[in-house]
Amino acid sequence: MSSTELSPPPSGEPSRSRASQALRARHNWEQLLKFSVVGASGTVLNFAVFATLNRWFGIHYLIAATVSFLVAVTSNYVLNRHWTFSGKRGHFGYQGLRFFVVSTVVLGLNLAILHLLIKAGSGPLFAQAVAIAACVPVNFIGNKLWSFRR
Repeated sequence: MSSTELSPPPSGEPSRSRASQALRARHNWEQLLKFSVVGASGTVLNFAVFATLNRWFGIHYLIAATVSFLVAVTSNYVLNRHWTFSGKRGHFGYQGLRFFVVSTVVLGLNLAILHLLIKAGSGPLFAQAVAIAACVPVNFIGNKLWSFRR
């Protein structure tokens, strides 16, 4: 086992929870940073597609959000597979399917937050920014623990 994987503590050392050990592992923080960089590029792409479809072409915000999500999630999968989680490559199709499932759950959460914020009076771009930010933790944990697990 590597130092980033969880193993029983040496005798005499107090037992720490798995979550505590995971929070102390540098590798996890490096992955979160890479995941965030990929996510930021996906967010820019998401916003560009969303704004183009919604503002320039008048497409309903929920449809525009769905299309922009699909474009961004494809880009994010490729970048995360080859950079963020490069040491954990599995079968391209299975890993991609898992990534898509996590992303679909995140999309549902994103759309719900977006819809609620717009109904509460927020503008679509602001609401989309808040929805994306709120979904980052669910997205990272789901992909780290399931999509790109060894």
